[in-house]
Amino acid sequence: MDWDKLRVFHAVAEAGSFTHAGESLNLSQSAVSRQISALEESLNTPLFHRHARGLILTEQGDLLFRTARDIFSKLAMTEARLSESRERPQGPLKVTTTVAFGTLWLTRHMREFLDLYPEIQVTMLLDDGELDLAMRQADVAIRMTPPRQPDLVQRHLLDLRYHIYAAPSYLEKFGTPKSPDELDKHRLIVYGEDLRPPVGNVNWLLNAGNDGDAPRQPVLKINNIYGIFLAVQSGLGIAALPNYFSEDTAGVKRILADLRGPIVQAYFVYPEELRHSKRIAVFRDFLLKKIAEKGLPLTDPLPKV
Repeated sequence: MDWDKLRVFHAVAEAGSFTHAGESLNLSQSAVSRQISALEESLNTPLFHRHARGLILTEQGDLLFRTARDIFSKLAMTEARLSESRERPQGPLKVTTTVAFGTLWLTRHMREFLDLYPEIQVTMLLDDGELDLAMRQADVAIRMTPPRQPDLVQRHLLDLRYHIYAAPSYLEKFGTPKSPDELDKHRLIVYGEDLRPPVGNVNWLLNAGNDGDAPRQPVLKINNIYGIFLAVQSGLGIAALPNYFSEDTAGVKRILADLRGPIVQAYFVYPEELRHSKRIAVFRDFLLKKIAEKGLPLTDPLPKV
């Protein structure tokens, strides 16, 4: 089996079209098509169903794609490990985490990390879904739930506590609730119901302090924590948000300080094959250092009374 043709097939199967695959490979559409036709002829089997809307893998094509994807993911891992210097961490590092944590906390510290390790090329993949680390969709994940995939190394990173926030403009217009039951009179923003939330019981604010009464009705539902943050920042309403941003710069204010939400445990996760990677080790140590420095404790102790 010709290796170049297999590489082209892998790109076409991922892209779903000759045109998009050609763009990623810097080849013309006709050149890509010829490579696929030649591969099908050498294997004596069709690999794609061709139709006006694009390409669909045949049963044989799907089998070859799964094998090729495994091969190329292992090659990428091997290439990264070979390129890593024995003396200094270097090479590509793909990091995935949730949109909110990545946007509101992680990106603010990446300049310092890259100043310390300029030979590491970081790619950040912000996604509230879970990318497949075993298939090398990312090298490292910061997740708000324990990983479900086997053969992953996990390290507890920190505990996130949900607090209640509102913008000063909202509080000036609608007043500041003094007790949880006063939330009945306020505009609440919560997580939407159409997608799996990043944490369990994410909408606890709808029942907080109402003694088992019917849940409050929110003014707005958004299926993204970062979107909820922006809505609060705009003065739209009150919401429960994790404590990984600075109130001094975020334009929001914490209210009802005695009312505490669920604790969410964040994990630093990576594949077993990368256990000895210097890039991952220095990135993990950097995160732990910044968490300690920036007031994101590894645990969130209750206030003294």
